[in-house]
Amino acid sequence: MVASTHAAVPDGRNATILIHINGELIPRAEAKISVFDSGFLVGDGVWEGIRLSNGTLVFLDRHLDRLEAGAKAISLDLPPRSELVRALRSTVEANNMFDQVHVRLMVTRGDKSTPSQHPSNVVGGPNVVIIAEHKRADPAVTDQGISLFTATVRRPPPDTLDQRLNCHSKLHEVIALIQAVEAGADEALMLDPTGAVATCNATNFFIVTKRGELWTSTGHYNLQGITRAVILEQAAVDGTPIAEKPYTLTDVYAAAEAFVTGTFGGLTPVRSVDGRTIGTGNGAGPLTIHLRDRYHQAVAADVVQSR
Repeated sequence: MVASTHAAVPDGRNATILIHINGELIPRAEAKISVFDSGFLVGDGVWEGIRLSNGTLVFLDRHLDRLEAGAKAISLDLPPRSELVRALRSTVEANNMFDQVHVRLMVTRGDKSTPSQHPSNVVGGPNVVIIAEHKRADPAVTDQGISLFTATVRRPPPDTLDQRLNCHSKLHEVIALIQAVEAGADEALMLDPTGAVATCNATNFFIVTKRGELWTSTGHYNLQGITRAVILEQAAVDGTPIAEKPYTLTDVYAAAEAFVTGTFGGLTPVRSVDGRTIGTGNGAGPLTIHLRDRYHQAVAADVVQSR
């Protein structure tokens, strides 16, 4: 199994899942979208990855807030929130899903009458696709962590492609990941246009300094991760010193701990960056373990509140 923050334990149930496409539930083997779809043609769409835990779509309002903000930014008309919530819940219910499930909600501008960028060529409304899969994070990755390689591909500035948009245009992240894999690492660390640390190709990045301070980037050049936000909130409650600031690879190489955050993997330790061992290089450090516990508590609290 590939060492990745998205590595999952194989689950045979995923072969027969039902996928939501524009209000219909279709068997996985038959699920299709048009070759004229805006997302396929030009990466024109927004999406969210959501966890189902103990029957609850965790932090659902936060995810839908982010989806709506992204859609507003690209002038994409979403279905009403209530309709999206019903679609999400009906999809997991139709698949008899309750826990350890990852749900991907995707909305594109819709089918085009001809291959082009122009929104006026859209025929009909947006395409809504929901893929829910049984996914449990690989415990080996969670325990042992991942290695990172700093890619030459940088996160662009907001006036090029705002990285706070969770959009379908991810090619720069894919290229960064390919560079990292070909260099022998698991995933990519990416810098911002100034040379400061921004984020990873698919997760948010944190370091813990030798003084016990929790550092992450300014947030101007990375997705505003839901897990990232929860970790910052929990650390603040604990009184952990926090800095959202520009910092460089020199700071990373000297860190006592490092970890990445994401909806699927939660908190995953980083054992090395560019061949430099971080901390002991043997799994999560003490603050990473503590914050992982605090994150699980926040998830549990959201499940209770939602019920």
